[in-house]
Amino acid sequence: MHILFLTDNFPPEGNAPATRTYEHAREWVKAGHRVTVITGVPNFPEGKVFDGYQNKWYQKECVEGIEVRRVKTFITANEGFVKRTLDFMSFMVTGFIAGLFVKRPDVVVATSPQFFCAIAGWLLSALRRKPFIFELRDIWPASITAVGAMERSIVIRFLEKLEMFLYKRADHIISVTHAFKKELGERGIDTRKISVVLNGVDLSKYEPQPKDVELSNLYNLNGKFVAGYIGTHGMAHALETIVEAAERLQKQQDIVFLFAGGGAAVDNVKDLVEAKGLTNVRMLGRQDKSLMPKIWSLCDVSVVHLKDVPLFTSVIPSKIFESMGMGLPILIGVPEGEATEIVVSSGAGIAIAPENSDVMAESILQFYLDKECLSALSENSLRAASQYSRRALANSMLESLEKVVKPAVAKSIVN
Repeated sequence: MHILFLTDNFPPEGNAPATRTYEHAREWVKAGHRVTVITGVPNFPEGKVFDGYQNKWYQKECVEGIEVRRVKTFITANEGFVKRTLDFMSFMVTGFIAGLFVKRPDVVVATSPQFFCAIAGWLLSALRRKPFIFELRDIWPASITAVGAMERSIVIRFLEKLEMFLYKRADHIISVTHAFKKELGERGIDTRKISVVLNGVDLSKYEPQPKDVELSNLYNLNGKFVAGYIGTHGMAHALETIVEAAERLQKQQDIVFLFAGGGAAVDNVKDLVEAKGLTNVRMLGRQDKSLMPKIWSLCDVSVVHLKDVPLFTSVIPSKIFESMGMGLPILIGVPEGEATEIVVSSGAGIAIAPENSDVMAESILQFYLDKECLSALSENSLRAASQYSRRALANSMLESLEKVVKPAVAKSIVN
């Protein structure tokens, strides 16, 4: 089977969509399938082209057997609705054109969060007369209004109509949460054409390991208890709550807060830390994906946080699964929903109310003081990781693709 996959992000970018697409595609290639990925040049989240790349009209490379075709786009940082939309739309156009030159795909897959990428996928599937699979990673544009990036308007209503059009036209939908599937069903989409494939973790890379000595020395973390927030620093994450928790614990000299990642909120976090004069916070910035297991090794507890808005009850931050792979206890502060259920039911951590820095600070202090509880949560977290093996999840998604492709092939033979 030849899978044509359109995605706005791909390694060396290290965000969740890039990692998921790469790790799934890698497993599909190992299983004997051909995968062609159409993407842009790596620039997320700062909007700066990574070293070794140029924003050219068309480039080809091979990544572990995956055929990667990079196209030119309007590049901007992950901030501002208008500029980001221009970025998305430019990829829709150039990605669509590049897709016309991919020979004999059997299925076209396009991933969100933004669905301009999905428009390109749907158009290609229609022209090539191949099944269209919509991988749903976020309820967009609802997430735009949820984080306050844009108020409801005629533009948002138009995007919502476009969103429903794509859901209805998709031959199959792959949802990353059960909550998304439920919501689409409530909006009239046939749930029989929706499969759920959660995010997961590459257990060959993420596993318990001693704290990296070199990095511990570099960031003055020797002998420290480290509460780490690892991942995208965006508007959705309300990271000021974590900074405020650090402020409440600054007299606890053995407790340090570590931030690693890039995004639109990085400068805001830095400014807040400086304004408060905090010495118990380390800002590492965006790190190469290959270094992430070492970065995670510095942590004693993983902090997962989102804004307190109803939409985020249906979101499952992917850092949960990497935390489990590393055997880290999880402190999750997100609206109660599928993510908190995963963490609490597995015994991998505790859930607190989002945007409550007092409770967060108290919880981290208790983690620090109660080593027995910390050890038990760590064991549970590692045990739960096996349920979210990326290899198994890639196979699950592949089965969904095959179920759609086989009837389409049979139909074309009959016709």
